[in-house]
Amino acid sequence: MKRSMIAAQMYTLRDYTQTAEDLRSTFQKVSAMGYESIQISSIGPINPMLVKEYADEAGLAICATHVSWNRLVNDLDALAAEHKLWNCKYIGLGSLPEEFRTGLESYRYFAKLISEIAITLKEQHGLQFVYHNHDFEFERFEGTTGMEVLLNETDPSVGFILDLYWVQAGGASPEEWIRKVEGRMQVVHLKDMAIVDRKQVFAEIGEGNMNYAEIITTCRETGVEWYVVEQDVCRRDPFESLEMSLRYLISLL
Repeated sequence: MKRSMIAAQMYTLRDYTQTAEDLRSTFQKVSAMGYESIQISSIGPINPMLVKEYADEAGLAICATHVSWNRLVNDLDALAAEHKLWNCKYIGLGSLPEEFRTGLESYRYFAKLISEIAITLKEQHGLQFVYHNHDFEFERFEGTTGMEVLLNETDPSVGFILDLYWVQAGGASPEEWIRKVEGRMQVVHLKDMAIVDRKQVFAEIGEGNMNYAEIITTCRETGVEWYVVEQDVCRRDPFESLEMSLRYLISLL
């Protein structure tokens, strides 16, 4: 892992990216911390050309995105054009839509739908669809988990953004799942898990109990390209949280 491979997930800073002015300022602050890449997620309705302009101005590459299910289904060509503008190969879906969380057959149907989307993106646009998990995909149905269905019953063109906190929260092994998706995961989400008053909480990388030295080694061995820092909820200023995580990851370089 090189420093240039570490990105900041804008979802962490979603309260500071809802207007063009705030997005520009946020990009500048992220760059000043030492990040060279970002993932676009949960920003306001800002012209894609401005997003590109502000990212370039701050010296930030856009490595991946999270987009809405509605746009993937109904606006795929325009979505692909935006990603090409941003020189961004990976189009991500941040969460499984509620209607597909009802059981084994709903997961299987969803696997079919995202396979069709991924094939279209690959064959017509040279882009890759990537799926981001939470913990609920690890619920068991008839001896298997939803996550195993998404891995085993999708076309190989479907990629994954494993969120390792949520893998851990789902009762699974982050290292084992990194190996399971080998060859299909170029982007990974990193955040740490701490225990406060007997509850799991989000933490800056290195401030929790996950074995990140081993996790990073496993990611390296399986060909991960982008290491994205994301913290859903911060117990301090989120800019400070992102900087703390970056400093810890740099120490592992």
